[in-house]
Amino acid sequence: MNTGEAVVFWICAILAVAGAVGMVISRKAVHSALWIALTMINLAILYVANSAPFLGMVQIVVYTGAVMMLFLFVLMVVGVDSSDSLIETIKGQRIPALLLTLGLGILLVWGIGSSLTGAPDAGLEQANTIDGGNVQGIAHLLFTSYLIPFEATSALLITAAMGAMVLAHRERWVVKPTQKMLSIARFRTGGHPGNLPNPGIYARHNAVDTPALLPDGTPLPESIPAPVRARADIAPVDHVDLHDVRAISEGHSK
Repeated sequence: MNTGEAVVFWICAILAVAGAVGMVISRKAVHSALWIALTMINLAILYVANSAPFLGMVQIVVYTGAVMMLFLFVLMVVGVDSSDSLIETIKGQRIPALLLTLGLGILLVWGIGSSLTGAPDAGLEQANTIDGGNVQGIAHLLFTSYLIPFEATSALLITAAMGAMVLAHRERWVVKPTQKMLSIARFRTGGHPGNLPNPGIYARHNAVDTPALLPDGTPLPESIPAPVRARADIAPVDHVDLHDVRAISEGHSK
């Protein structure tokens, strides 16, 4: 290993471990997913540095770009937060989870021990030359020795996608309101749900302290800016203006 490979290894290894630790200790599910994405990106860099570009690209495109983004999308849609994690929705899952965790630890220790005590490997460069390249070698292993684990993994990914769709689905107990229904409900609440008219509308001038007049001639104090209203600087409306507006609204000429 030359100096460049050593530098890349130590930087990516530290970041990958930091992402894994951050995923475990993070209190929010979205933050944990982002920490996992950091770990996956650094693992992809390590794959490329070790003459496995296909694995590195798959790690970025499939896992970081697709699977992790799917997890983030589901978390944001469902709205999982730290309070939801305190509620055990599925009863009796702790004992199987502990057993599965123990089994995974045993597999990891057994795999690492076998790699350290067994015969030395031929090396990645020699393994790639057997089938003509890294991609061909991975394809040969996937569709021969590891065909059943490969198909099982694909089935698990499909199941995870279906589970995400089920979690994100919401049953509607009432009819979805239309745009017309929403508009009617909005204006029935009272007040001024629409945009307020600017000061000076239907008035003799555009002074900021002159309230707007409604079509029936009623002054609208809400059209005056709040600082002006707080200082009580609202200008009185001329009764001549009110009479003219009322006459026009009733269809009489001035």
